[in-house]
Amino acid sequence: MSSFYLSKPYQPPPAPKNLPISDPWALFGGISPKRFMKEYWQKKPLLVRGAIPAFSLASQNSTPSLTSPISYEELVELSEHDDVESRLIQSKPWRFQHGPFQKKAVPSLKKSDWTLLLQGMEAHHLAAANILSWFRFIPDARLDDLMISVAGIGGGVGPHFDSYDVFLIQMSGRRQWRISEQKDLSLNPKLPLKILQNFQCEQEWILEPGDMLYLPPHIAHDGIALDAGCQTWSVGFRSPSFKELLQEGLWRLAESLEDIPELEQKFADPKQMATENAEQLPMELIKQLSNQVEKLKLHQIDAFLPGVTAYLSEPKQQAFFNGPAKPLNPNAFLKHLTQKELKPSPQTRILSLGKSVYCNGDEVTKNQVPQIVAAWITLSAKKALMTHKLSNIHGSSLYEAYLAGWLVFDQ
Repeated sequence: MSSFYLSKPYQPPPAPKNLPISDPWALFGGISPKRFMKEYWQKKPLLVRGAIPAFSLASQNSTPSLTSPISYEELVELSEHDDVESRLIQSKPWRFQHGPFQKKAVPSLKKSDWTLLLQGMEAHHLAAANILSWFRFIPDARLDDLMISVAGIGGGVGPHFDSYDVFLIQMSGRRQWRISEQKDLSLNPKLPLKILQNFQCEQEWILEPGDMLYLPPHIAHDGIALDAGCQTWSVGFRSPSFKELLQEGLWRLAESLEDIPELEQKFADPKQMATENAEQLPMELIKQLSNQVEKLKLHQIDAFLPGVTAYLSEPKQQAFFNGPAKPLNPNAFLKHLTQKELKPSPQTRILSLGKSVYCNGDEVTKNQVPQIVAAWITLSAKKALMTHKLSNIHGSSLYEAYLAGWLVFDQ
């Protein structure tokens, strides 16, 4: 009998709204998220056997074994979509292609030495979104996405390193992982992929379904699929450079100057003296600009943080939002809010800076009444809102976000 009939898809539950971060979690081998962050985060790898206990419990109880919530066929179908970032990597020799793909372009499970990678899967499947919710003890600003790799036997992307933290969860089949804390991270210039030139394995394991491996940045690693249809779910955390953050913060800060009418005033220099050095930038201009910079407090971090928060709240490049086909009018919207939870679309990002909330790159609490501000604060913290306290949402940023498809009612 085919193993297909002896397995059933695992259904990952969403995390509770209040994570018990001081309690031991099976996900981390019986230690708490607080202890994990203190002892392992950005410091050293952690291998957890049975991180998702449901897999081992199913095999022990003679019940059908568990497999990935998303089948190979579903992943291939998703790789055909324009709004899904996908890549196909084949070895022997190494080849690399960007999606979307036609179905016949993805190798069958009978073939070896290939890997299909799909980014941002939390936006396309509830199971991926639920697993991502398990990691909300780490700031949302650090979260990148959940990537799924499905592979034939021997499939992998070669020995490499990442500049970010990653949790590698084995969801179907087995994968051999080899890692190294080597300092030599030079890449092979002759290959189309970022593959290490001199990988020296220091530790290796075979991960079974339900196992997890955490790797901090710059740990060299190589994963090879041992079974057809091997699936690894990677929860990645971005690490932007200071240059990137400051550039984005400065750009948005420059845009915000439009809201300061005094800056429209023209430069004037009635005290300018005759000069013998006309080629030099005049000291009077430097002095007045210095005064304006001091007024704007550009030398203080608070001036940059709104722009940085807005940048980090931007959705992924492939994100596409559809407003509701039959949008509720403001009164019906308010009634729905008392009966169903309003949630961010899976592709929406929401971050807070104090009591200011940024959604998909916009400061949505700016010039809003206190009730709407409170609603956004709840949405940012809990990723859900159900309330009787709103009385008028016409023209509010909350209602506009619903019309834009940024916020959706739970079905």
